Amino acid sequence: MEERAVKKQWWKEKVVYQIYPKSFKDSNGDGIGDLKGILEKLPYLKNLGIDMVWLSPVYQSPFIDQGYDISDYYKISEVFGTMEDFDTLLAEAKKLGIGIVMDLVINHCSSEHEWFQKALKDPYGEYAGYFYFEKGKDGNPPSNYRSYFGGSAWEKVPGTDLYYLHMFAKEQPDLNWENPKVKKELFDMINWWLDKGIAGFRIDAIINIKKDVNFPSYEPDGPDGMCACTAMVERVDGIGELLGELKRETFAKRDTFTVGEVFNLKEGALEEFVGEDGYFSSMFDFAPHMLTEGQNGWYDTREVTFLEWKKTIIQSQMECQGKAFLSNIIENHDEPRGVSRYLPEYAQNPDGIKMLGCVSVLLRGIPFIYQGQEIGMTNCQMDSIEDYDDIDTYHQYREAREAGLSDKEALEACYRFSRDNARTPMQWDAGENAGFTKGMPWLRVNENYRMVNVADQEKDPGSVLHFYRKLIALRKSEEWKNVFVYGEFLPLFEEDESLFAYARTDGEKKAVILANFGKEEMTVKFSENLGKVLLANMYRPQQINAREVVLEPCEVLVCQVCE
Repeated sequence: MEERAVKKQWWKEKVVYQIYPKSFKDSNGDGIGDLKGILEKLPYLKNLGIDMVWLSPVYQSPFIDQGYDISDYYKISEVFGTMEDFDTLLAEAKKLGIGIVMDLVINHCSSEHEWFQKALKDPYGEYAGYFYFEKGKDGNPPSNYRSYFGGSAWEKVPGTDLYYLHMFAKEQPDLNWENPKVKKELFDMINWWLDKGIAGFRIDAIINIKKDVNFPSYEPDGPDGMCACTAMVERVDGIGELLGELKRETFAKRDTFTVGEVFNLKEGALEEFVGEDGYFSSMFDFAPHMLTEGQNGWYDTREVTFLEWKKTIIQSQMECQGKAFLSNIIENHDEPRGVSRYLPEYAQNPDGIKMLGCVSVLLRGIPFIYQGQEIGMTNCQMDSIEDYDDIDTYHQYREAREAGLSDKEALEACYRFSRDNARTPMQWDAGENAGFTKGMPWLRVNENYRMVNVADQEKDPGSVLHFYRKLIALRKSEEWKNVFVYGEFLPLFEEDESLFAYARTDGEKKAVILANFGKEEMTVKFSENLGKVLLANMYRPQQINAREVVLEPCEVLVCQVCE
């Protein structure tokens, strides 16, 4: 067992479902999902076994970066509804035992936010201090940082020799966390939402809030003479002071669930961030997603082998064991669909999809399920770059073309990695627009909706949807909750190039998860007896009673281990 007892906390036992509101369910026929659409589908989520719902941003926004550019933290965007709609959703979800987790975007706001508009009117006044307004150097920006979306991270303040910092789009100016007034504004806003009774926050891009206010330039890492803005983030110290203050002034006052989007974590900082007394309850495990990153962007990513992917997950599990509780994902609103990314072509079928889901949900940590994952939604092939509606996809397409790739090759890179793969409308049924809207959908519906949709899978007991329900029920069951929530993770057959296997144990009971990602059937031998079958994606008798088992390709088996 682990070196120290695992603290039991309410949020560790939960299963979270991420909703991208724009694409979930449209109630009024304008082609854009909304809060009333989410309200309509609460019974579906309850039936799936969901305890918390994370909403991607629903605040007022010009949607330059799909709502991650907030112009008013206290208002709901009219495309999603009203604050009254939100309050109704919150109350009705609570009746079903479902908590609402809001997206917290506090590294930056929108250039349309009142604070930034006041800063532009008086670039040397009080509100300029809410941001980073810095003098240029010899007619150039203050430093050579490249923004996450390409191009300089500095934008000229009109009519001055000043530049403002934006690590994302130029319409997303970074907030100055060195300014006590900014922090108080943000802390007051967070507490206002918590007072409403939300369950917690997913915290966006939070590692970026600490800046080296000298803004030194670094060695260029590309032909444009710039370096990634992360070069500064990775070198600067002091993030802990800011995050500690954030926790003390907001989350710690209640039993708030918080999950951080944390990249560029310094070595040895895991427990400081998400240990039992960490800044956040949990953070996402992005290690598998980082594997496919190309040096220059999507167009030069490399193929990742099954063994690399498996070992990366195992490494994350072992590193956090006894120290922290990670949040496990296959996909989210910023990533392509896991089915298209992690399953070889021969395994991109219902059995393979169930296998991938099972391996992920029963890991140690909090399972996050992204809308459509539970029915096996896939990447969506677009005909042209105009079919996309994502600032990062436009940037990546442009990079690919400038590197000499053809239109077809650049589009292929987008098909594999675009964030819009996860943002296509939810596939509710085989009717018009997949049952998402009666209007014109804001983003193209994936062509496969007639074969992959909720309505058809509801009727099929052998569907991916029904399997996910059983999978979630197993993790939450009274008999096995202690094993799958609090139990130890034990990797098995680590060097096998086709088998993903691990055990979970609480010291009294033990279960093993076996998944054959290979093309051939395989025989797996144990030193212990396999007994009761807890879950399988292919036909199995209820008991195995043997020390070896034969697995078909794409077969996953969850089995009790007996002495």
